[in-house]
Formats: sequence, C-alpha cells, structure tokens
Amino acid sequence: MEPAPELLFYVNGRKVVEKQVDPETMLLPYLRKKLRLTGTKYGCGGGGCGACTVMISRYNRVTKKIRHYPVNACLTPICSLYGAAVTTVEGIGSTTTRLHPVQERIAKFHGTQCGFCTPGMVMSMYALLRNHPEPTLDQLADALGGNLCRCTGYRPIIEAYKTFCKTSDCCQNKENGFCCLDQGINGLPEVEEENQTRPNLFSEEEYLPLDPTQELIFPPELMTMAEKQPQRTRVFSGERMMWISPVTLKALLEAKSTYPQAPVVMGNTSVGPGVKFKGIFHPVIISPDSIEELNVVSHTHSGLTLGAGLSLAQVKDILADVVQKVPEENAQTYRALLKHLGTLAGSQIRNMASLGGHIISRHLDSDLNPLLAVGNCTLNVLSKEGERQIPLDEQFLSRCPEADLKPQEILASVHIPYSRKWEFVLAFRQAQRKQNALAIVNSGMRVFFGEGDGIIRELAISYGGVGPTIICAKNSCQKLIGRSWNEEMLDTACRLILDEVSLPGSAPGGKVEFKRTLIISFLFKFYLEVSQILKRMAPGLSPHLADKYESALQDLHARYSWSTLKDQDVDARQLSQDPIGHPVMHLSGVKHATGEAIYLDDMPAVDQELFMAFVTSPRAHAKIVSTDLLEALSLPGVVDIVTAEHLQDGNTFYTEKLLAADEVLCVGQLVCAVIAESEVQAKQAAKQVKIVYEDLEPVILSIEEAIEQKSFFEPERKLEYGNVDEAFKVVDQILEGEIHMGGQEHFYMETQSVLVVPKGEDQEMDVYASTQFPKYIQDMVAAVLKLPVNKVMCHVKRVGGAFGGKVFKASIMAAIAAFAANKHGRAVRCILERGEDMLITGGRHPYLGKYKAGFMNDGRIVALDVEHYSNGGCSLDESLLVIEMGLLKMENAYKFPNLRCRGWACRTNLPSNTAFRGFGFPQAGLITECCITEVAAKCGLSPEKVRAINFYKEIDQTPYKQEINAKNLTQCWNECLAKSSYFQRKVAVEKFNAENYWKQRGLAIIPFKYPRGLGSVAYGQAAALVHVYLDGSVLVTHGGIEMGQGVHTKMIQVVSRELKMPMSNVHLRGTSTETVPNTNASGGSVVADLNGLAVKDACQTLLKRLEPIINKNPQGTWKEWAQAAFDKSISLSATGYFRGYDSNIDWDKGEGHPFEYFVYGAACSEVEIDCLTGDHKTIRTDIVMDVGYSINPALDIGQVEGAFIQGMGLYTIEELHYSPQGILYSRGPNQYKIPAICDIPAELNVTFLPPSEKSNTLYSSKGLGESGVFMGCSVFFAIREAVCAARQARGLSAPWKLSSPLTPEKIRMACEDKFTKMIPRDKPGSYVPWNVPV
Repeated sequence: MEPAPELLFYVNGRKVVEKQVDPETMLLPYLRKKLRLTGTKYGCGGGGCGACTVMISRYNRVTKKIRHYPVNACLTPICSLYGAAVTTVEGIGSTTTRLHPVQERIAKFHGTQCGFCTPGMVMSMYALLRNHPEPTLDQLADALGGNLCRCTGYRPIIEAYKTFCKTSDCCQNKENGFCCLDQGINGLPEVEEENQTRPNLFSEEEYLPLDPTQELIFPPELMTMAEKQPQRTRVFSGERMMWISPVTLKALLEAKSTYPQAPVVMGNTSVGPGVKFKGIFHPVIISPDSIEELNVVSHTHSGLTLGAGLSLAQVKDILADVVQKVPEENAQTYRALLKHLGTLAGSQIRNMASLGGHIISRHLDSDLNPLLAVGNCTLNVLSKEGERQIPLDEQFLSRCPEADLKPQEILASVHIPYSRKWEFVLAFRQAQRKQNALAIVNSGMRVFFGEGDGIIRELAISYGGVGPTIICAKNSCQKLIGRSWNEEMLDTACRLILDEVSLPGSAPGGKVEFKRTLIISFLFKFYLEVSQILKRMAPGLSPHLADKYESALQDLHARYSWSTLKDQDVDARQLSQDPIGHPVMHLSGVKHATGEAIYLDDMPAVDQELFMAFVTSPRAHAKIVSTDLLEALSLPGVVDIVTAEHLQDGNTFYTEKLLAADEVLCVGQLVCAVIAESEVQAKQAAKQVKIVYEDLEPVILSIEEAIEQKSFFEPERKLEYGNVDEAFKVVDQILEGEIHMGGQEHFYMETQSVLVVPKGEDQEMDVYASTQFPKYIQDMVAAVLKLPVNKVMCHVKRVGGAFGGKVFKASIMAAIAAFAANKHGRAVRCILERGEDMLITGGRHPYLGKYKAGFMNDGRIVALDVEHYSNGGCSLDESLLVIEMGLLKMENAYKFPNLRCRGWACRTNLPSNTAFRGFGFPQAGLITECCITEVAAKCGLSPEKVRAINFYKEIDQTPYKQEINAKNLTQCWNECLAKSSYFQRKVAVEKFNAENYWKQRGLAIIPFKYPRGLGSVAYGQAAALVHVYLDGSVLVTHGGIEMGQGVHTKMIQVVSRELKMPMSNVHLRGTSTETVPNTNASGGSVVADLNGLAVKDACQTLLKRLEPIINKNPQGTWKEWAQAAFDKSISLSATGYFRGYDSNIDWDKGEGHPFEYFVYGAACSEVEIDCLTGDHKTIRTDIVMDVGYSINPALDIGQVEGAFIQGMGLYTIEELHYSPQGILYSRGPNQYKIPAICDIPAELNVTFLPPSEKSNTLYSSKGLGESGVFMGCSVFFAIREAVCAARQARGLSAPWKLSSPLTPEKIRMACEDKFTKMIPRDKPGSYVPWNVPV
C-alpha cells in the first residue's frame, strides 16, 4: 500500500489539504490549534457533553444525496474526513458577516449564560434544521439530547428553538386523549388567567427568517471526487500509528488479512474512548470509507439485512420506516430496537457509531445486543477465504473463540428476522438519566406461543449491565418451555432467572440489589405487556390481569409542554432609555452563539509556549518513599519537572500545600508538574514519573469514619437560641432522625485553565486564568515567586462556569505554572482534562445531619437540636465557612423558639471539598425540611400545614438575633399555593395514585428564606473604574468576574442609567488586578450588587465633577461634554468604591448581623415515579420568588431556572462514586450524570413578586443565583410523597430512611414489593463493595 499523498476535506467552505497527517489527531484539536477555529469547545473529550459538536456533510455517489449530521469533534479522527465537508459554528454566521437564525434566536431568547456549551447547542440545532427545516418538538428534544448545559436549565434554549417547529405551543403528546392546550393543570381549570401570559423577554417579530437557500453549499469538488476518484486505498502514517482507509470491499478484506489485529473503525465511538481513557494503543487502524456492501439495506422473505457500516442514526431512520410498512406481527424486533435507539447516547454519537461497531464491541451495557440476541439475528462475516454466518448468541457475546469472528474477518451485515404471529419481542432499560446515559440494566425478551394457545414454545431473555458480558438466561428459558403464560409461570421464571443471572455483592458498578430487582421487574413488565397483547388478540387465552396492573405498562408523563414566566413591570415614570428593569440580552449572548466569545484556551499560543501536566497521587494516604524523574526528563520535549522541593517554602500558602512533599493525603493530590513543549509530550512524560508509595493508616473516607476517629478541622461551630433542654421537657412528642446527603461535582463546562506569561523584564508576570478570585491568584503567585504583588497581574475576560469551584485549585495551578514560567522565561499553559479536573478538585460537601425535635401535636416544633457534619476532605479549603453558613441558614423559613445547632468539618482522605452554589444551605436546609416532614408524619398532618404553622412571623428574630421581616415569605408561599393550584392538584394526585398501583405521583411545596451576605464588611467591599473618552464613549471595569450570571451586562445597565447614555456607548473589557486592585472573590450572588454600587459611585463622582459643564449645555451630547471638560482640565476618569454592608457575627456569643437581606420564595413540584424501575419524571414545577426590584428580569429568571435544575440534579441523579481505596470512579459525563433536556419539568412556571420595599442594595435588587438551588428539593420531597404513597398502597407502615440523592436505585428499593423480597441479599461484611458512601 502506497501512502496517500494528501488528506483533503473542506472546513466552512474552504479547502483543507494536509500532506503530513498524524492519524492520532482528532478533529477538535486540529480545528482549535491548527485552523484557529476556537468556537468548537473541549468539554469532556469523550463525546458525552456535546460542547465540541460540528456538522459533517458527505456525498453518496450511489444515492446522489448529501447527508448532513452532527458529530463530536473530540472523537473524530481527521483521517476519517477525506472527502467530507465540516461545518463549525464559525461557518454558519458571525457578527462580522451575518448571524444565522439559529445563533440569533438562542441569544435573543436568553438561552446563553456562561456560553461555553452554546456553540455545540447551535450546531446540533443547525444540523437538525439542515435535515428538517420544520422539526417536531420531539425531533428538537432528540437533537439536543446529547448537549449538556450547566447554567441555563435548558428552558430558554427549548423556547428559542421551538420557534422553528411546526407547532410552537403544543406539547404534541395527547396524553390520555387530551392536548395540553385543551386542559389546565392535571386536567383542572386554571385558577388565574394571568398564568397563561408570557412576558416580553423577547420579541418574535424581530427574528431573522430561516432561509435554506442561504446555507453553505456542498463543495462541488467533493462531489466530483466521489464520482470520479480512483478506487485506491488511502494510507496515512504517523510516528506511532498507521491509518488504512480502504474504499472497496476487496481492499478491506486484504487489509484485514495483512493486519488481523487491527480494529475496524467506523465512528471511533468505542475505540476512541478506549485509546483516550484506558491508554489502549493500536499501531494500525483500518477505517473503511463508503463501501457499498457495508451500507446495504436489504429486505428478504425472512427479514431485514442491515449493513454493518450503517450508523445507528441511519438504522433508527430505516427501522422507523420499516415498522410503518411491515405488518405489526412481523415488526416486533424492529419496534423493540427502535425504542432503545431513541434513548441510546446522544444524536452525535448515534450519527457516528456504526451498527457493526456497536455489535462487535460487545459492551456489557449494550442496549442493542440483548435484543439482537433474543431476536435470533445472524452476523454475516467476510474474509479473503469467503463468507460465513455466525449466530448473534450468548457464545458470540461472551467472546467464545469458536463462536467469534476470526482476526482476519470483518462483519459485513446483520440479518434481523421478521417476528411471527404469536411472537412478541420487547425492550427494557433503566439508567440514571432517561437519555444519553448508559443503562444500569437493560434487557431484550422474546416469547413465541406457536398456535396462540398460550403455551410457551420459545423463550429468550438477555440482560445487559449485570455481568462482564451480555447474559442470556438460557437454562431458565429452557425450563419454562411448555408452561402456560400465567402468574405461576411468572413466579417460577423470576426464581429461575435470579438463580441463573447471579450478581456477586462486589460486582463492578455497584447497585447490586437494585440490579437484581430490575432483572425480575423487567420480567414482570414483559409478562404484563404480553398478557395485555394476548388479551386483545385472544381474550380467552390471556391470564386475568387485575386493574392495578395496567399502570405498570404506561409510560411516565410526557416530556415537555410549556412554560410561563411572569416578571415585573417597569416603573412607568422611568426614562425610556433607562435599561434597568428591562430584559436586556446578555452582553456576550451573540458572541456565545457565534463562537467568537474568547475563553482562556481560545487565546492564541504565545511564542515558545510550554505546557504543564500534573502527576497525581493514586493513594488515599501514603508516604512518598522515592521519586524517580530521570526517565520522564529524558523524553523528547520535556523541559522540566517541578516538585515540592523546587518550591521550597513557597509550597505552602496559608493552609494549602501546592504539591505533596513527603506524604499524600488523597487520591488526586498534586505531586509534581511536568513542563514540556507540547500537551501530548507533557502528558506522556507524566505517565513515566516513577513514585514509590508506602500506605499509611488510617484511611478515612466517610463522615462516619471521621466521627469515629475524631478527625475534625478546628473549630467546632455552635449556635444556640432559647433553652433547648428545658423545652424538650414540655413537648408532646420527641422525634430523632438523621439524613445523609451526597456531594456534587461542579461540572462547569470549561475545565480549570491557566496561562502564565512572563513579561521579560522586572520579573513581571501576567496570569490569565479561569478563576473567580484574581486577587488570590495574584497573591499566591507573588508568594511562590517571592515577588511584591505589584509585579503580578491576573486577567479574566470570562469564565465558562464556576459555581464556587474556581478559587483554590485554580490558584494552585497558576502558582505552579508561574514558577515554571519564571524559571524558564517562557509562557506556560495548563488546561485540565475533564477526568483530571473531577479527580483533583473537590465539589459540594457531603453532609450528615442528625436531629432531635420536640413538638406539639398540632405540629409546632418547640425544641430542635441538630448536628451537622460535612466531609471536608484532606485540607481546610472553604469547609469551615461552609459549616458556618450552613448553621446560620439552617432554620430556613421557620422560627424554632428553642434551637441548638452544632457543626463540624470532617478531615478525611478525599480531595478538599470547597465552595459550591448555595454554600451549605442546600445541605442544611434539606436536613431541616426532612425533620419537618417527619414531624408532620408523626402528627398525622400534611407537610404543608406543619411548614406553615412554623413560619417566621412578619417581624421576628433569627437564632443569631438579627431582626427579620418575613412578610414576603408568607406572600410567596400563598402565591405559590394559588398559582400551582396546590390543593386541587393534591386531590387529583390522590385520585391518580388510587387508580395506578405501579405508577405513583407526589406533590410537594417547599418554602425558603435565603440570607444574603458574607458575614464580614471587608468581604463585601468592591471597586470600579470608569473612563469617559473624548468621543463620548465610556469604558468601565470592576472587580466582579463574568461567569455566566451576566454581571458585566448589569454593570453596563448601571452606567447607562447613571450617565443617561445608551448602553451601546459603554464598553467593558474584562476584569484585571491591573485596573481594580484588592478585589474579593466573585460568588454568593452579591457580585452585581456590590460591584454595581461601586460602578454607580464612580458614575456619580463623574457627574458631580461635570455638573457645571452639563448645566451650561443641558441639551449637549456626551461628546460635547467630554470635550468641554477636557478643555477645562476636569478629570474624565473616576474610581468607585463600596465599603461593604455592615456585617458581623460573633461565634462565641452566637449572635450578630451577618446578612444584609433575605431572599424569599417557594417552589411546588409534582413528580411521577415508576415503582418497578425507580424512574421518575417531574411533571410540573411552580416557582414564586421575592427578588426585590429586578435589574434584568431575563438574566434573573435564567439564574433562578438554572439554579433550580442544578438543585434538582443534586437531589435526584447526581451521584459521586468512590472505591473503598478512595478513588473517584465518576470522572466524566459517562459516569456522572447532570440533568439533560430530558430531565427538565414538563411544565415550568416562574413568577417574581411585584417589588415591595426599598432597600440599601443596588436599586433595591436582590441576588438570586445561590438561593434557587435549594428549590430543587421540592422535587426530592415530591418523590418522597410518591414513594410514601406506593408504600402505603403496599401496606408498608415502617418508615424508610431518606437520603440524597433520591436516585432510581433508592426509589425502586423503597417501593418494596414481592420482587424486592424475592432477591437474594448479601450479608454486610461478606464481600468488598465496589463503592463506599462518603
């Protein structure tokens, strides 16, 4: 084979020719580094987040059609792109040419916050519209199912793109025969008509129309190449790998014969992650291109034959067409496959992954292989020796050599037989998330009754996710042949299968008892569904089904219907040009959508730039015996390795160690940093650093272990009010309980990033970082380099999400990079990969809450004694502050006349947990709400009644003796009850539950009072700088960080109001310690408030100076006033300053005034659960909030919705798993699930109370970003209500122990039934569990 002379493809209509191609190069780094198209983002590197989505277009010379489809650029080898046209976000529109409607609408609908995920969202939608200019809502949701967003909560993105759909307002799902537009809430009439109104957050009349004629044409050259190109195998060779791309079947078989061990790669969705995450190396890869025989679609008398090269998306489309044409009795397997293809991965992966690749990979959690196995499918395999058929059965799936492909063979096609009359094939799966999530357990089941006599003639059952391979329950099925289809058979089948499909207690993936339960729960569903079909076909033959069983077969509530948003009216007396109170689009919204917004790693490489990669500890607690750097240092491109020894006394900054010296305290602790010429070289060298460890005791991972070992950070914090001990003596009842709450990963879309550039003189250093705290970086870098702080400047343009996670670790990275940059006089860049980021950085603190409540029979809680324990990790970080804030906010909306609360931050051998949105309140508030709920149950009262009876009175006092006016708390509560039609819907829920045994609904309403403040005047100070130039334009800078919350937009609104000039006159460059020194961290939802007051102060200083000028020429322009001031030597530059609100807390006395104000609100959520699988769907959420005077309702609603969805994830699906050795398993979107579009409430309504009292804050506004997280627990408690209803229906009176998150596993196992009782249970201590709670 002769090497191909060049790789040719197109990017955004421009021809790209590469003569020297490295087959290991993926499209993402090629676009970003080589072509400088940085709009396509790195989010995870494994195809799980969608940030790198681009569109690929290919011409098929056989069909003469062009196929457009989205792909993940991070998994797409550039060698696979020969003859393809790639379109990136830059290629569809820009601010310098024209915006594409897809870009314009997501920006104008306020569908961007940090903006990092936006280009991927745009390209997924763009690819959909290229194929379906008027998509359905289902197609829209499906297209965006592979794209994750951590900021927005998805609602505005869906609203933006619904405008392209044929029907914008209908849910397009006539559940129970009704359209969502025909009915109100749960089929009930609306209480208030205003619920149906929409705010003017956007104007539909102003859209650019979608015009397909304006799209980029497919390059004619590529069509000509496809038609006339000689059929010659292309070979690309790199330093380590050879890529062979045959274009004929003969050449493919020749290549496989020559290189039998080489994998055949079509979409790289299986081989690619193996290479990246497991270090698997393939010296040769064979990648067929446009071979007709691999894309065959053939209908025969016996079934359907599909080419192995077809993508899963193509297979889905083909099967959707087939089931419309083939008689239902023949399409059973096709329908089952179609069901799983609808939830398998995201659209990008389905368009890349091939049918053959999916089958051959034989992943243990494959969704299709269990179905193909029970469907008697046959694999057609080819080699130079000829063709043969292999059954796709248990032997093939377990890789038995005699039943497998030979090394020189390739899979050509798959034959899927038609089903027969009286034959039924069904698919089942349960995952942590409905879509784009690997199954915990899945199954394919087939039964054949022969002549329809109800006697089992054939039975096949396969499971995925319950063993090292797909498991076929062959022996059990054989024993059931000849049995009648009835409940006796079902009972026998369950017991047989549990014996055959056995899972050890230590099985990988954990959730063992849940998996055992799903195995037979799926079987029960199969039995019911087949029985129901038999009832329709032959009523006399089907077993009698109790009415209560019907609900087991119904799908959970519909996906997405509509939203209502009610913000505030702008004051009629306000000047027309005053933007305060208006829904102004995010300052960078359009640039987010076009990919022009610059994030740190989008900055061009600096001349002679170096790259830094870390070596991290693999042990939770160990002594470093020796470190051998020689081999790593000898590798090409390696410049240096920085250790603790090099940093000397600069290795410690306050309580934090930068690099481990003699001892490691957690898995993921930084040990040393490799500095090399390239990212690849640095990472390769990091793997060659040889460190010998000696394990130390104890290894403390969990809170319980820390309590046992008395391993705490000092000091303990305590808050006491009233006389708790005496109060316990006079109460009617006393209740004790506890709740454990898991941690949460920040999962900001942009990983930790830093670039340090030495200036070349006076030891000056510029640090560019993705951080919330530039001053902290400045201080740490200066300390490490032993420089005065004025030599170090930190600059931040924008941050791609932070949520509290970009303070300490960002600073440590910057300091080490600065040391290397200073030593070598060259710039150093460090960008963490997603897995590294999740391993190294901590997240939200896991909590254990213990409570003892004394209460009266009417629900009044008179005495409350609470203990809070947080898992702080191995160093202090922000753990003490989180405990303090948790204590100060723990009472939530309630006045407990006698309260004692103590808190401890536990020292463990995990990475240090840190600040996270809500800062202790999501944990502390949940503990209190669990206590309230248990009290209600004990009193026989409804939770909402007990909540209301314990509310703060209008004028009251907090446990720390700060006065509070809770009038708006009651107003939010009553408004939420009314707008949600709570009591009417509660009746409807009870009726639903009485009629649906296997599906249950729950409704919960939760109030909140979120104190806003930092507990210190110094932490609340802020500064700003405002310049007026002689042309009348204004430049503003301040100390706040733009991380998606829109603070820069609000600051420009402030300048516009104060200086009475259009917003277009004002510019904001970014945040820098060079312009505004000594800034505080951005967080706590006070950034706009504090910095806005500083900006306002600067503007007022300017106005005061210019007052004589303006009075002299009141009708003048700013250009005229600026020139006149200049002529009179009046300064046109002013600093603004805000000293901070009066704020203090004396922990010794347990009293003070730590908070400036309180945000009040209430959230009501309704859910539906599947008692057999643990799945749940949030049907509806109503949120009412007191936000003061909203500066920008669009941004504020975005903060509320985004926080709510993040909180919903915290309390329901986001789950971190650690090994017994302290190793984090959950290191990317494949293992850690944040909410996706499929998870948002089907209906979401947000209402802001009208503004009431004036306050000292910026224009009487309130910060909202933190408080909304806690509202997510309304879903948690709605699930609890649904589970309690299920338990009541099953006669279970014993209480069940709540813990968070309420995952499908916990929901299913709480809904105890005959199946949970049937499964075997392992005795604790008899096995080593796969994971341990922390």
